[in-house]
Amino acid sequence: MPTLTVTGFPAIQAHEGERLILALERGGTGILHRCGGVARCTTCRVQFTAGEAQAMTRAEQDKLTEKELLGQARLSCQMLCQYDMTLTVLQTEASSGLEAGKTPAAQIEPEPEWV
Repeated sequence: MPTLTVTGFPAIQAHEGERLILALERGGTGILHRCGGVARCTTCRVQFTAGEAQAMTRAEQDKLTEKELLGQARLSCQMLCQYDMTLTVLQTEASSGLEAGKTPAAQIEPEPEWV
């Protein structure tokens, strides 16, 4: 089981292949996902210190490029937990005053095209 080391939170044991957004939510981080985890809003952004996935979905690449965030952040809704990761959640309910949003589906949406 991959371990997520998240700045400001206790370690989270993720399930192999679990969406990162869901593991972070289950771990009590209060991460935002205003669009429901479909790579449209960028509120589920994270920054990695270690363990960043090399694979990226076309939807994530397109959205990060559009928002001029490519190379600065990743979208947790577009990533799977496959190994240990060390990261910082950039937007939470507490830091923004917003509600998290609709719970993301168990699988990556839209259907991933890996680049």
